Amino acid sequence: MLLKLKRTPGIFLVGFMGSGKSTVGHALADELGWHFTDLDAEIERAEGTVIADIFDSRGEEEFRRIETDALARCVKSIQSGRPQVVSLGGGALLSEHNFNLVSHNGVTIWLDCPFETLAKRVAAASHRPLARDPERLRKLFNDRREGYARAEYRIDSASDDAHAAVAQILALSLL
Repeated sequence: MLLKLKRTPGIFLVGFMGSGKSTVGHALADELGWHFTDLDAEIERAEGTVIADIFDSRGEEEFRRIETDALARCVKSIQSGRPQVVSLGGGALLSEHNFNLVSHNGVTIWLDCPFETLAKRVAAASHRPLARDPERLRKLFNDRREGYARAEYRIDSASDDAHAAVAQILALSLL
């Protein structure tokens, strides 16, 4: 096991919306016997509303503040020794503060997927406020790739088979 994971047992999955972070995260956590946290779901639970409503009523800046607070709570749990696989929202890693927080408290893995595949996966997703405009979606995808590339590891998540992605992660010999 990597020394970093011995100190703070957290695996943070990053990537664009539709890359499979939640699905792969659940499967990976089940395989490892670890707890799974979907950061967006945690935010919705804590706020008592859906992400789209937070964006619409309070704006993206307030959502990002809420997201950072939720991530800090999650990391605190990991620091206390509770092993977790964490699915980050598509923009969470782009904040320098969040990047440092996850980089110092676990391992980051980028689930990389071609835009065309992602666009098909999120096309009918009305709960994704940033996916409403196809042109904006492509620009956002291109703008975020550099931030995702900062992750320590990258795997291909173009397949709809979550277990194939889990196998790729396990092959990284992190554990």
